[in-house]
Amino acid sequence: MLDLGNRVSIYQPDQANLKFPEEPQFNSNEELRLYRKKRLMAACRAFAQQKLDYGFAGHLTIRDPEHPELYWTNPMAVHFDQVRLSNLILVDHDGKVIEGDYAVNRAGFVLHAAVHEGHPDILAMCHADTVYGTAFASLGRPLEPITQDACAFFEDHVVIREEAGQVAVEEKAGPGVAKAFKGVKAAIHQNHGLLTASRHSIDAAAFWFMALERCCQQQLMVEATGHKPILVPEERARYSREHVGSEYIGWLHFQPIYEQLEATAPDMFH
Repeated sequence: MLDLGNRVSIYQPDQANLKFPEEPQFNSNEELRLYRKKRLMAACRAFAQQKLDYGFAGHLTIRDPEHPELYWTNPMAVHFDQVRLSNLILVDHDGKVIEGDYAVNRAGFVLHAAVHEGHPDILAMCHADTVYGTAFASLGRPLEPITQDACAFFEDHVVIREEAGQVAVEEKAGPGVAKAFKGVKAAIHQNHGLLTASRHSIDAAAFWFMALERCCQQQLMVEATGHKPILVPEERARYSREHVGSEYIGWLHFQPIYEQLEATAPDMFH
């Protein structure tokens, strides 16, 4: 089940007759697998909507419920907008394609496999070579709590400086990234870009990636004015993170995105 921490602040249990997103329950691994694959596919489509593509770069992963040593990911050299249920691939930690017709992105194997293998609690990961996230990563510093949105990442992300600027496909880049993900949901890989992880769902990992990209854009825009932004005090930033930065809130944010895609892009289920 999802961590429903702080849910009371946005949902009144005594009004149970009102429509509100609820996580479905599953009776088998097959049902849960299909659910996770649909959400992975939708996350790829959401990345396309947000224009987070860059050639064949970018990879999203979710563990298989029956075989947690395997993970589903988007196919190599297929645009996010063309990812559908039928072309997802299942890969092991060694980069071998277990199921599917496409190759795997080598960078996705090196970084994601290292994190998944090093952290059995992490279910999903996202990375894409984005404009603002990559630009901000060149600064080699953490995101500042300049807005409530940015506070969602306060003390919940790290800057990875190991192997900064090194080509991500080199295997020795993996352990440093994996080590950094202990207890956090996001990382800024210096001179490379952004990565997010979720210990519950691809929904949360995908939304927090889009949110982090947006926060990097906001930070760069504010700094471009030449004025120093006013930071949210630490105690308030921490309080905000606890209320707007949880796994549950990330999952909840993704639900309208999924519903919009379900209504407008039925081809993704083919």
